[in-house]
Amino acid sequence: MEIAFGSGELEKLYTSAKYANRKLGPMSARKLRSRLADIAAAHDVTELVAGRPHPLKGGRFGEFSLRLHGGHRLVFGPDHDQLPSHAEGGIDWRRVTAVRIVEIGDYHDS
Repeated sequence: MEIAFGSGELEKLYTSAKYANRKLGPMSARKLRSRLADIAAAHDVTELVAGRPHPLKGGRFGEFSLRLHGGHRLVFGPDHDQLPSHAEGGIDWRRVTAVRIVEIGDYHDS
């Protein structure tokens, strides 16, 4: 899959291990690199298996979450010009082949 980052800060968490270790701790930083490698290697979102992958609900509908360590999560959404959706509504995650990282952290504290 293609991966884009919603901000320079999010991209820096991926590109700088030292920065990620400082911001997230070494366990979450290591798992972040692993989860992003899993995303890059997958053809679509449904191929993801590590990190207890699941779509979010409510006010976070349209986003998908992967566990890192502790309460930290990697949250992304589809990065398509036209959102892949089912005929009856909702996102067709099998057709999502490009994602945008929108959050890396503990959204449970928000």
